[in-house]
Amino acid sequence: MSWIAPPIHIELQIGGAIRDSIELRIGGAIRDKGKSIMKVVITGGGGFLGSMLCEALLKHGELTAPSGNRQRIESIVLLDALFPSLPLDPRVTRQVCEISDREAVFDAVGTDADVAIFHLASMVSGECELRFEDALRVNLDGGRNVFDAARAAARTTDELPRVIFASSIACFGGDVIADSFSDSSKQLPRTTYGMTKTICELMINDYSRKRFFDGRSARLPTVIVRPGKPNAAASSWASGMFREPLAGIDCPLPIRRDQRHPMTGYRTVIDSFIALHELPETLLGGDRAVGLPAHQVTPGLAEQVLAQVAVERGLKIGKIVDAYDDRIQGIVNGWATAIDGSRAIKLGLPQPPSVQEIVHQYLEDFGSVT
Repeated sequence: MSWIAPPIHIELQIGGAIRDSIELRIGGAIRDKGKSIMKVVITGGGGFLGSMLCEALLKHGELTAPSGNRQRIESIVLLDALFPSLPLDPRVTRQVCEISDREAVFDAVGTDADVAIFHLASMVSGECELRFEDALRVNLDGGRNVFDAARAAARTTDELPRVIFASSIACFGGDVIADSFSDSSKQLPRTTYGMTKTICELMINDYSRKRFFDGRSARLPTVIVRPGKPNAAASSWASGMFREPLAGIDCPLPIRRDQRHPMTGYRTVIDSFIALHELPETLLGGDRAVGLPAHQVTPGLAEQVLAQVAVERGLKIGKIVDAYDDRIQGIVNGWATAIDGSRAIKLGLPQPPSVQEIVHQYLEDFGSVT
C-alpha cells in the first residue's frame, strides 16, 4: 500500500495577524485549501459563438476537470485578433493575437492541466477558397498550436486537458452528394475550409489516442441566426435570409430557392459545446468527432417561417430576393444537404428547436440589433 501524506495546514503571520489559509499558485493553477481552480481558454473568443460561449460558461459556473471532479471556473481567457466590446466580468481576460502565433497560444493555455480549451478560431469558407496559404496558416498551423499547447499542459496520461474543437459539416462532400451524412460517412471535403477541418478532426483523434489530451470535435451544421452584417462565409446567406427580412430589409439570395441545407440554432450549439466537454471519455471511443443534429432548411421554408413570425409579432418584413451567384452556388453544391445526428442524440447532446423557435430566440436576444 502506498503512503499518502496527510494534508498540511499552513499558518502565516503577516503584519501581526495570523492567516490560517492561503492561496498557492502551483504549475499555473491556484490551489485554495487543496482545491484547484478551473481555467477556460476560448480561441475565437471575440466572435459571435466565442462571446456567447463565454457568457454561458460564466453562468454555468463549473466544468469537469481532468481529475474527473467538478471545479469552479475562475478564469476565462479569450483569444482573438479583434474584440468588438469590453469584457463585463472580472473573471474574463482578453488576449489580442493571431491563432497562428504559437508563443501567444502557449502563453494563454499555460502549464497546468486544469484547463478547458474551446478552439473556435478559424477562417471561414469563402475566405479559405480565396486565400489558400492563409487558410493553412490559420486553420492548420493555428489548430496545431492549440493542440500542442494542450499536450504540453497535460499532467499525466490519466489527467488530460479537454479540448473541444468547432468542426463543420464542410468535412463532407464528394462527386455525388449523399442524401444524408452521418458520423460514419467518408469525409471528402470539396472546399479548402472543409479540408482543414477534416485534418484537425483527424489530429484530435490521434492526439487523444496517444493520450496527449482528451479531444472532442463538434461537427457543426450552419448556425443561424447570426446578428450583425454578412461575413465572407459561403453560407452567410443562411442567416441573412432571416436576419435582413426581420429588420425590414430585402436579402439578396445567391443560391437556388430549393437548395436544402443543414442548419441549427446558436443556443443549441453553445449547449452542445458544453455538453460535449462534460461527456465521459469512455462514451466517445476512438471517433471523437460528433455531428450535431440539424434541420434541413430551404429558402422557401425560410419564407414560410418569416411569414408566420411576422403575423405572431406584428412585424413588417423584407423580402428574399433572387441574386444568383455561380461561385457561391458552386461551393454549396459540394456540401451536405442533410445530417444524421442520431449519434449525438444517443450521447445526450441537445436537439435544435423548430426553425420558428430559433427565429424567436434570435429576436429575444438580438431583436434591437440591425
